[in-house]
Amino acid sequence: MKKGLGKGLDALFADNLVELEQEQRPDALLRLSQIEPDKSQPRKHFEEEALNQLAESIKAHGLIQPILVAPIGEDRYRIIAGERRWRACRLAGLEEIPALIREYSPRKISEISLVENLQREDLNPVEEALGYRNLMELYGMTQEQIAETVSKSRPAIANALRLLALPEPLLEQLRSGALSAGHARALLSVEDAEGRQALADKIIAEGLSVRQAEELAKKTKKEEKTHPAADPAVTQAIRELENRASARVGNKVTIRHKSNNKGKVEINYYSVDELEKIIEILEGDSQR
Repeated sequence: MKKGLGKGLDALFADNLVELEQEQRPDALLRLSQIEPDKSQPRKHFEEEALNQLAESIKAHGLIQPILVAPIGEDRYRIIAGERRWRACRLAGLEEIPALIREYSPRKISEISLVENLQREDLNPVEEALGYRNLMELYGMTQEQIAETVSKSRPAIANALRLLALPEPLLEQLRSGALSAGHARALLSVEDAEGRQALADKIIAEGLSVRQAEELAKKTKKEEKTHPAADPAVTQAIRELENRASARVGNKVTIRHKSNNKGKVEINYYSVDELEKIIEILEGDSQR
């Protein structure tokens, strides 16, 4: 990861570890009250113990590496890189901290913030995926462009984004570290929501490896196809609804009903005239 980011970024993002080179000396000493964090930055969780340890280091040695900020108004600045250091300085009781002041575009700020956190491996898989999605949605970046920016492969970006398809309870287990990204990718192959959560609980309770999770997911998926949980009474009711709907619109209607009581309705038509007739019938029904 680091070799793709370049020595300049390595030095810029070093965290209170080495003396600054001459060209990296701070542009100004800023009051902590002049600085605010970037609410859109991908990192949301800061480990309390590690933050306290950094605060103690800063009390003893000062803040060696300045934070990187962008001006946002008169005597106001927003953090581009270094929120962890800024938080630790507050804990250490500092009133002023050294800062590098740069004027970057919003897209560049998002890129730098994401790269900084990825380089330090500070992001959990959900934060990482949300960071990628933010670059795509706000700035129209492609997966290839993001991959080049963060020095990862395009499949790695795609796999990270896939995790966001999981429901919130599983995303929370991923955020907390109870599940790894590898575990989560295995769970994505299980379609049934209850079965997927049950498998996740089993992974956590038994401390299963990613390989074991993948094998169980394959077995669960196979069972879903071989033994679909279909209640005969429900199946019969669905068939009757299909027949009633087909008779009403005059075309074949197919109801794709799933065990979680979700699904879709398909209506066949063979000409534009038939389609218009179906729409008229549906509009007429909606006005009743």
